[in-house]
Amino acid sequence: MHPMLFGISFLDSEWLIGWFGSFVLIGVAAVVFVETGFIVLSFLPGDSLLFTVGLLTATGIVPFPIWITCLVVFVAAFAGDQLAYYIGRKAGPAVFAREQNRFFNPKNVEHTNAFFAKHGGKAIVMARFLPVFRAFVPVAAGVGRMRYRSFVGFNMLGAFLWGVGLTMMGFLLGQIEFVARYSEYFIIAIVLISGIPILRELYKAARNARASRGHAPVPETTIPTELVD
Repeated sequence: MHPMLFGISFLDSEWLIGWFGSFVLIGVAAVVFVETGFIVLSFLPGDSLLFTVGLLTATGIVPFPIWITCLVVFVAAFAGDQLAYYIGRKAGPAVFAREQNRFFNPKNVEHTNAFFAKHGGKAIVMARFLPVFRAFVPVAAGVGRMRYRSFVGFNMLGAFLWGVGLTMMGFLLGQIEFVARYSEYFIIAIVLISGIPILRELYKAARNARASRGHAPVPETTIPTELVD
C-alpha cells in the first residue's frame, strides 16, 4: 500500500497514474496543463507526478519510450503557461480580484506580485519550481502585459527545465533497483523538497512585509520596461 498525500487519493501521483490506465500520458498531460494553466487547480501534484511518470517509465509500468513521455510533458507544461498568460492578459486585474476560498488565497497574489517585480522575466522560469507560484506568475505576466515574444522564450525554457528535467530525474533514478523498490518514499521526498522553495519565498515575503510596515506598500505587478509591449 503506497502512502497517499494527506490521505487524498487524487493528490497521490502513483494513484493518479494507475487510475489513468492506458490513457496515462493523456492523463499526465491534462494534470500538468491544468495545474499550470488554472490558478484554482494549482494544488495538483505536478512535481511528484513528473518524477513518478519518469520513474514508472524506467520500470516499464508506463509503456512508452522516455522521449515520448518527455515530449508530452513539455507540450503540456508549455501550453499551460501560455493559457495562464492569455487569461491574465485578457481578464487583467479582475483575475486577482477573487474572494478567498478553499482554492484561492489573495495573499498569494501579493507574494506573486512582489516575486515577479523582483525577478522580472526570470520569474517565469524560477516559478516552475515553486508550487502554487507556477500557476500565478504567468497570469501576473499577462496582467503586466509582458512582451509576448519574451514570455514565450522564458516559458519554453521553464517548461523544458521543469517538465523534462523532473521527468528525466525520475527516469534515471528509476533504473536504480533501490529507488524503484522504495519509490513511494522518494516521491514523498520530492514533494517535500519541492515545497522548500515556496516556504523560503513566503518567509522572505513575510519578513519584507514586516520590515516595510509603515513604509512603502508591496509593489504592484511591474516588470522591466524592456519586457513590456
